[in-house]
Amino acid sequence: MQVRIEHLTKKFGDAVAVSDFSMNFDDGKLVALLGPSGCGKSTTLNMLSGILPVTSGKIYFDDDDVTNTPPQDRGVGICFQNYALYPHMSVLENIAFPLEIKKVPKEERLAKAREMAKLVHVDMLLDRKPKELSGGQQQRVAIARALIKTPRLLLLDEPLSNLDARLRLEMREEIRRIQQETGVTTIFVTHDQEEAMSICDKIVLMKDGYLQQEDKPQTLYDDPHNLFVANFLGNPPINNLYGTIQNGRFVLEDGSASIKIDNPNAKEGEKVVMGIRAESVTISKSGDHDFEAVIKQRYTMGKEELAFLNIGNQVIRVYLSSDYTYDVGEKVFLNLRQKGVFLFDQETGERI
Repeated sequence: MQVRIEHLTKKFGDAVAVSDFSMNFDDGKLVALLGPSGCGKSTTLNMLSGILPVTSGKIYFDDDDVTNTPPQDRGVGICFQNYALYPHMSVLENIAFPLEIKKVPKEERLAKAREMAKLVHVDMLLDRKPKELSGGQQQRVAIARALIKTPRLLLLDEPLSNLDARLRLEMREEIRRIQQETGVTTIFVTHDQEEAMSICDKIVLMKDGYLQQEDKPQTLYDDPHNLFVANFLGNPPINNLYGTIQNGRFVLEDGSASIKIDNPNAKEGEKVVMGIRAESVTISKSGDHDFEAVIKQRYTMGKEELAFLNIGNQVIRVYLSSDYTYDVGEKVFLNLRQKGVFLFDQETGERI
């Protein structure tokens, strides 16, 4: 099922949580609503489910206008952050409960519940109560309960935030597997960019109730429209150097370094931010270079080594080459690759 929202707005008194938001969610895809706390992603999800009424705008499921349709009539499955399992019921009973509400015969609903339990790999736990389950197992049960109604749309609101790091990794892969096996259109709310980039077909990035950019995960990373998008996606975060355009060169604010730029949209005297991905910097001990820098700190993270470097009075993060041994306090020479280096207007944050 395709979901279409047109000029969706939600106000709480004078506060605008979502503003003039329009988007298409393609049939059978897993889409992440991504952004920091308070950006409006959960509010958007709750309007899609019918839990929250819209202030203005329209919601369509395929060609059906469901803007004012009650939640129970929308054909939506919802899985929340706190799972909301019934403590007195077994796993099997929890999964089957939505069909019990619909007065589905007991034998039929339990058969369907066993089918859903097998899909999410909890079929060996059917007689257990929620308190006897791990966090990941409870999450699986909650997803099975949301899927048992064969929803047209599956909504997941921060479903992994209560899990530890290793279990989060396992469960996000499971969510992707389940979504692909069922083919249900799924919208996944998260503030974790790694979760969104690793499993989703598309990311919809929000800030302060406004859409910032939507596209395939790698496209957002490689081609950010503004500084917020560039800063939000990527680990380690993108480096931001502040300076001005002077005679076709980017000059650091303190004047300590500059680099020739090839960007016809950059205007003389314009204050800009040069965004540089950590992997877009090559580092050496000699030779032609764009910048000189001094190693401030070094960190080893498994197979990779990350360094904090001082360029003038500004600091950037880069990956160290395994070809050399570098010491803290040592001067090094940096060159920038073309990919992963961007210019943004300092005032508006828009890409130049």
